[in-house]
Amino acid sequence: MFDTVLVANRGEIAVRVIRTLRSLGVRSVAVFSDADADARHVREADTAVRIGPAPAAESYLSVERLLEAAARTGAQAVHPGYGFLAENAAFARACADAGLVFIGPPADAIALMGDKIRAKETVEAAGVPVVPGGRDPELAEAAHKLGAPVLLKPSAGGGGKGMRLVRDLTLLDDEIAAARREARASFGDDTLLVERWVDRPRHIEIQVLADGHGNVVHLGERECSLQRRHQKVVEEAPSVLLDEATRAAMGEAAVQAARSCGYAGAGTVEFIVPGNDPSSYYFMEMNTRLQVEHPVTELVTGLDLVEWQLRVAAGERLPFAQEDITLTGHAVEARICAEDPARGFLPSGGTVVMLHEPRGDGIRTDSGLSEGTEVGSLYDPMLSKVIAYGPDRATALRKLRAALADTVTLGVPTNAGFLRRLLAHPAVVAGELDTGLVEREADSLIQDEVPEEVYEAAAAVRLDALRPKGEGWTDPFSVPSGWRLGGAPKPVGFQLRVSEPVEYVPRGSHTVTEDQVAVTLDGVRHTFRRAGDWLGRDGDAWQVRDHDPVAASLSGADRSGAGSLTAPMPGTVTVVKVAVGDQVTAGQSLLVVEAMKMEHVVSAPHAGTVAELDVTPGATVAMDQVLAVVTPAEEDQ
Repeated sequence: MFDTVLVANRGEIAVRVIRTLRSLGVRSVAVFSDADADARHVREADTAVRIGPAPAAESYLSVERLLEAAARTGAQAVHPGYGFLAENAAFARACADAGLVFIGPPADAIALMGDKIRAKETVEAAGVPVVPGGRDPELAEAAHKLGAPVLLKPSAGGGGKGMRLVRDLTLLDDEIAAARREARASFGDDTLLVERWVDRPRHIEIQVLADGHGNVVHLGERECSLQRRHQKVVEEAPSVLLDEATRAAMGEAAVQAARSCGYAGAGTVEFIVPGNDPSSYYFMEMNTRLQVEHPVTELVTGLDLVEWQLRVAAGERLPFAQEDITLTGHAVEARICAEDPARGFLPSGGTVVMLHEPRGDGIRTDSGLSEGTEVGSLYDPMLSKVIAYGPDRATALRKLRAALADTVTLGVPTNAGFLRRLLAHPAVVAGELDTGLVEREADSLIQDEVPEEVYEAAAAVRLDALRPKGEGWTDPFSVPSGWRLGGAPKPVGFQLRVSEPVEYVPRGSHTVTEDQVAVTLDGVRHTFRRAGDWLGRDGDAWQVRDHDPVAASLSGADRSGAGSLTAPMPGTVTVVKVAVGDQVTAGQSLLVVEAMKMEHVVSAPHAGTVAELDVTPGATVAMDQVLAVVTPAEEDQ
């Protein structure tokens, strides 16, 4: 076994790898950019090395700086985690050239499986069923031969980037052009392939483990059908769709896929499966790294996959055969991301001012967070994962819903409440899943109306902020009790994140402390976690902002009208297309804001004149920061 391992990653996966290294008595080396100088993975490692400025290209993606950090700390091996350079064959080769062990498969296997076209050809030759399709340069011809609908995919990448579903082949040329642009921007390679689209498919993947001595086993499957924009949000093991015969057949196909490329270490073979015919499964791709969802496999098999990655990389043989692998119980994982469902799942950000991560019987949280963590727009939005285990699926789902309700990340909007409602959806409870379910049901899982008790709690927070602090006599007329001489109670003005300003008249009783707000309405007590102006309950969060419409109108400082354009997410302004004084039309693109590899176009809400422009290209902006003001044309006043 190694003495020292460098973890070439950040966030929750770096913390996860460090945990196993510590349990094995192996010294861990963390790396960090300037933005992560006080990050949790840095504090938990035995040693940490600064590797550059905040942009990933100058730090976590810099092969030269990572190798230099390994040399400076005496590391013998490098664990890449997932993302960044985890599936980069050139990095694996560079580690070997530097005398370092890359904790992953051979570089040739990474390169082969990273090319989707070559990967399909290789596994098909090994007898693994693949989705019917075609490739460049006969892309259009193959698409017409398959017939609509078809799926366009970049050959060089993953994560859903560049994938386009084409249901109308008269639009094929435009869709191909768009897919090429996105593939070129994301992966530097615009080569595409086309596959037959399977309606209402299920996404099932098989975990494989191979050593360097020719032994390969599979560790059962994971159901990953709950996705949004081709990104997994909930995963579970095992799948309710598969019987023992299908599980064995898919497992053997995954083993053959691994053998076909000379694989070693932990890897995942992904299949697309028609929901009405699970015996007709098709190879999609192989991920040559640890998967985000690996904890569910660990819980049902009892194996630490990071430990076995390390042992295999150190040259050890697998001490178990396929017949020794058993799946016990059920596990479900939910990904907590810095995104705001109420804003169309746009990336969010901010400072974590209160953090409570669930623990307990059958509950595991893998996280890179701590209180005070600054969540910015430079890196992946996933913050943590909450995993529940039980003797059966119903128990695991129930435990995970409760754990999500107990999850508090105040200061940074997340999808925790959305995931809790998703896990209670009748189709999810019944196991009737497909990759389009989340998209179809998303609107019904987002809270359109704010419950009255939230307004009551928000009013309590605002009143507490206005209440005179200090000792001694207090003028009773200065106490913000809402009482007015000879009139109705005075309303409290405030604005909740993503809602219009309100003036609310409190009608219940409330108790406010530094970390909690309790309100009683109609005999029912409601309790919220509180940190400053943030409130949280059942995975949802609200920020309570001051709003005094009279003072704003008198000062002329109210810029929250329909003509003000605000940043939809924290990020960087990449494009500014107008100047002050320009005449614009309704819907015209004015600016582009980028965050976490997502671009958002800010358009004119109406025809008019650009009266103010507060940003320039390259400017960093906060969520809801005013970017520009467009004065309406006279006919639109």
